[in-house]
Amino acid sequence: MFFWRARFSDACYNYGVFKHILKTSYSTKERYKQKHRLEHWYVDNQVYFITARCRDKFPAFATEQAKAVFWNRFDSYTSKHLFTPWVTTLLDNHYHVFGYCKTGTLMGEMMQRIHGSVAKLVNDTLQERRVPFWTQRGKGHSDYFDGCIRDEKQCRLAYRYTLTQSVRHGVCSNWRDYPHTHVNIEFERGLRRALELGAFMEDVPYQRYKRTQKNMRR
Repeated sequence: MFFWRARFSDACYNYGVFKHILKTSYSTKERYKQKHRLEHWYVDNQVYFITARCRDKFPAFATEQAKAVFWNRFDSYTSKHLFTPWVTTLLDNHYHVFGYCKTGTLMGEMMQRIHGSVAKLVNDTLQERRVPFWTQRGKGHSDYFDGCIRDEKQCRLAYRYTLTQSVRHGVCSNWRDYPHTHVNIEFERGLRRALELGAFMEDVPYQRYKRTQKNMRR
């Protein structure tokens, strides 16, 4: 189990709203034993990009039954943990979600519940159980990547990146033709609300987000 230390950051004081930040690591070192550290930021009132992949890129979600399991658990736990998906895309071996987190302290539990229940129930549909089910990037809560969105430009890039995954992977030529891209919040509506709430982590530099933003442009 992780224990997080909380702090208030003056740099996160946007539009009169303090962002309550919890991190899984407060190390200043970005790399450990030649590998990038996986660090989760659990932040109140924040727009997020989240992604995870099945171990060894195994197509665990290739069947409609497995995909139905994912959507059932995803919709249930995001609702319970006050996370509002804007757009989510599920492919055969990974998923991306872009959305708004109201209460950062609920993020870790939400992801644990989604991943634990999906792994168990999808494994029940497979001929051979996959353990671990998700790609592990280290110890503990390391089976997904989360990124706090910094500004409107990155918001547009990340939203479109998530929206067009089925096209990028050659599943279809138009994302609207893929039934497992779920749009809950249209971009312009979500952006307006995010700006009203001050839901971007502006003025908080972090090197990995620069890499993420670069990849999304491709």
